[in-house]
Amino acid sequence: MDSYVSGSVAPPLSQSHGADLARLRDAIAKLESVHGQKGTELTGRIIHLCHYLPIVSSLQRSPAAPPSPPKTPPTEAVELSTPKASATSLPSDKKFQWHLTPRRGHTAMHSGIRSLSATHEQVIVAYTGDIHAHRPSPPEIVGGGGAAPGVETISSDTLTAEEKKELEAQMAGYSDPELQKAGTEHPITYVPVWLDDKTARGHYDGYCKTTLWPLFHYLLWQDVAHEIQSHEAEFNAYSEANLKYAEKLFEVYQPGDLIWIQDYHLLLAPKYFRNLAPDAHIGLFVHTPFPSSEVFRCLPKRKEILDGMLGANLVCFQTYSYGRHFASSCIRVCGYESAMGGSGVDVSGQVVEIMHCPVGVDANRVQNDCQRPGIKPKVDALRSLYQGKKIIIGRDKLDVVKGVVQKLKAFEKLLLDFPQWRGNVVLIQVTSPALTDSPKLERQVSELVAHINGEYGSLDFIPVHHYHQHIKKDEFYALLSVADLALITPLRDGMNTTSMEFVLCQQEVSKGTGQLAQDLQSTSRAPSPLVMSEFMGISNAMSGGALQINPWNLGDVAASIHRGLTMTDEEKRLRHNTLYEAVTTHTSHTWAAVLVKSLLEKINSENSAHQTPCLDRAKMGELYEKAKKRLFMFDYDGTLTPIVKTPAAAVPSKGTLRALEKLSEDPKNVVYIISGRDGGFLDQHLAHLRNVGFSAEHGCFVKEPGHAGKGGEWTNLTKTFDMSWLNEVKDIFEYYTERTPGSFIELKNASITWHYRASDPDWGSFQCKQCLDLLQTNLVPKRPIEVLVGKKNLEVRPIAINKGEIVKRLLYTNPDAEWVFCAGDDKTDEDMFRALCQLRPSVVANQEVIMQPPISASLTISPSATPPRLEPVKLIISPDAVFSTAVGLPTKKTLAVWHEQSPRDIVHAMLELVGEGGESSHSTLPPKDGETLEAAVAAAVKEAPAAEPKL
Repeated sequence: MDSYVSGSVAPPLSQSHGADLARLRDAIAKLESVHGQKGTELTGRIIHLCHYLPIVSSLQRSPAAPPSPPKTPPTEAVELSTPKASATSLPSDKKFQWHLTPRRGHTAMHSGIRSLSATHEQVIVAYTGDIHAHRPSPPEIVGGGGAAPGVETISSDTLTAEEKKELEAQMAGYSDPELQKAGTEHPITYVPVWLDDKTARGHYDGYCKTTLWPLFHYLLWQDVAHEIQSHEAEFNAYSEANLKYAEKLFEVYQPGDLIWIQDYHLLLAPKYFRNLAPDAHIGLFVHTPFPSSEVFRCLPKRKEILDGMLGANLVCFQTYSYGRHFASSCIRVCGYESAMGGSGVDVSGQVVEIMHCPVGVDANRVQNDCQRPGIKPKVDALRSLYQGKKIIIGRDKLDVVKGVVQKLKAFEKLLLDFPQWRGNVVLIQVTSPALTDSPKLERQVSELVAHINGEYGSLDFIPVHHYHQHIKKDEFYALLSVADLALITPLRDGMNTTSMEFVLCQQEVSKGTGQLAQDLQSTSRAPSPLVMSEFMGISNAMSGGALQINPWNLGDVAASIHRGLTMTDEEKRLRHNTLYEAVTTHTSHTWAAVLVKSLLEKINSENSAHQTPCLDRAKMGELYEKAKKRLFMFDYDGTLTPIVKTPAAAVPSKGTLRALEKLSEDPKNVVYIISGRDGGFLDQHLAHLRNVGFSAEHGCFVKEPGHAGKGGEWTNLTKTFDMSWLNEVKDIFEYYTERTPGSFIELKNASITWHYRASDPDWGSFQCKQCLDLLQTNLVPKRPIEVLVGKKNLEVRPIAINKGEIVKRLLYTNPDAEWVFCAGDDKTDEDMFRALCQLRPSVVANQEVIMQPPISASLTISPSATPPRLEPVKLIISPDAVFSTAVGLPTKKTLAVWHEQSPRDIVHAMLELVGEGGESSHSTLPPKDGETLEAAVAAAVKEAPAAEPKL
């Protein structure tokens, strides 16, 4: 947001807002055109996955079935110009009839979504909310998913398939009244998600409201036994609900759709949907605050939540700090690497971008509402009631995070520190009931109000007027219009519409148009100031004009209130102009357009990256059967076994051992494991595989097939090397180990590694860069060594030996191999792929390939022996029969020709070659025929290995 400039005057909304929105829409159109020219598949359709549908569904049955109590507390009724539901009785030929009316809540989000209908077809996939029992008088329109007072509900478990099908059909044809007014070209299609009562209750009333909502607002739950058990059950309901959302989304999804998933209710949905549609373009917007990593790490299911969110291509927050907290949590909790200069997270080669964009309000609509004819009589009544008094207005949900208690205490502090305001200022505080009962908070607020009024009030003056009720829109805008100051003090908040609505109402007063403005202008009032908490998602955007306060610092809040009430008209106007520009620049319409534009830009950057195709197992199997000799070369960590935090825990699974045994039993196969591990570890876990060859320490040691067992002979390829540099490197590593808590040194026979995975991520990364610079400056130019930067480690090894040299050695010693498979997952394995790539320029059909003796071939010759002359050899390998395979996502930068997503996929592909693979188990494949989506996703999530940093 532009900073405050003295004397600046905000342009009319029709110019500034309209121009910004027009530029955004033009940029979106250009991006879509560029994608079309490049052949990127885009449907021009946007699908929004939201918690609740913006529609209340009421079911009229005949005969009437017993209703159920509402699952969620009642929420306020609102005034909307909507078609009245029919009050006639049910036709005799119908067993039931649905009635659809708009639902209040999430006004800004749905306003932004509606604005996209000017350019795009859209679909909203969301939960139905409570099903209302329709009566002759139509139910009040409600917010959230609960029912209004007196409205009976019907259990979703009792709905028949016919009733559900009919509701889906009616929603598909439902026309939004707001879109009808706007006359937009493209409709919005509504698709309901069906949840049973138990899942819906555990999802929203359970995990969302009792765990995620408090945590995201820096509140922690009590750690007691029965709540731990409840937490597990509620998380299961949360997970199941997210899975249901992903399933329904997949039913309507078409390749090329843009997907936007909204808010903290659906944090697992990106990953679940990614498993169903691997190439989908997914964005996730989190409307709530996101806590620091030190708070977030208290969450028992922290990694599951983060991995769920990282299923998106793009994750967006209200502020930069929320995005920074998210990135820090991914690095510290999951061990992922930072990317894009800190604005992204590298998840196994897939970069998830992080951005921020605050949500605004529909400024045009609010300003029009401020001119409603019903407002002026209420303004006159308020002015008469509080004549001669300064009016401070506050409106909050009665929730502990909204800071109502702190606001009341600060107001008392004002009356104490600035006694001139006693009898001259009133605080009108409106609180709406929260979604969960808070009797303790209600009692505390009531006691504070009574205390202040008793201490500073009199028979003819009451300083605090507290209204714990929902108020109508006209009353609310009347309060905002006559207020001399707005006081907003949340302890943590994402978006706060009251602050923006206050600015827009004050603009209507100050510009002198309309009867209400002219009436208020008669008192020569400048726009009133805004005092707001610094802990809000919009605080940065409004910092230039608002008086920002720390709600915990009561003295500071009281002083800011006094300053606002005594502010000069000139300063009020200057501050208001800055606020008005911020509110009209960052509207709900521009917010929605920015999200679409950002996701299209992310697609463009991903398309520019190399996309490695998934391993063609059918082709590989066909050529495997034809080959008379085959060569297998596997990395170990991250290829045959998942990456784990503890090195000793990376033991091969039964499936891995079975695959290696079956492959090595075939006399046509030559099988090697080329690992960075030392020989002792490989002997301990794999020595019983007598027909498997091994290379340890990135090629420094070799054990040929047939020399299995712990007593088998290892050939040291570095025995003729000068290894005196090891002590020099060790001294440097010890220096940094002393200064980096959690780091340690791994000394091998021919290499040395410094690990800092257990250290603070930021400090460890900084120390790694310092150590790397020292090594490259002082040692590398003088010694025959190279430094490898791994995942949370630095490794120093002889320059002449690496995994690529071992690959060349194996090709040289097996020139008659007709089929080659090579798999790896990290930077050291790129040496293997590079060695195979060097063959490809000359590997063409019907052309001989002559390979010169590699360096590693001569290193096995005894120095005392007369070295034989090593001759070039002719390879008979065909280019189509070389299957270099990187383990990871397709966007991972690699020299490999193919990719598989996990060690599980590599093992399964090998088992398929020996006839034991069964059905294909590519992690990204859709469910098999006859298998439910739920079962497919659950299996994929359950079996997927936990991604951890590479050793």
